[in-house]
Amino acid sequence: MSRQLSIPYFAAPPQAYQREYFADVTRSFALFAQQLNTPGPWRATTLTLTNLQSGNDVGLEVGAVFEVDGFLKISRANAPNVAGTSGNVSVGSVSVLTS
Repeated sequence: MSRQLSIPYFAAPPQAYQREYFADVTRSFALFAQQLNTPGPWRATTLTLTNLQSGNDVGLEVGAVFEVDGFLKISRANAPNVAGTSGNVSVGSVSVLTS
């Protein structure tokens, strides 16, 4: 399903200022801005993403897209991809004696 927005129609303005006409224009712009900013379903045949953050999701909001090693990832609150993570674990030692 593609996203369809109805672009507001603005009739020719009256010769003299009319409060009602100005209110209608303001409402039409407000409605159009709300439609533009409301998330909805999108379908596309091509997509080009430029200037993606690479390597980690530090500073990105949940749901933002970033790239790691050529793969697109989506930032999630419960699975962070932080910068510079590494770890080493050591648990005791093992001795093997043979007779």
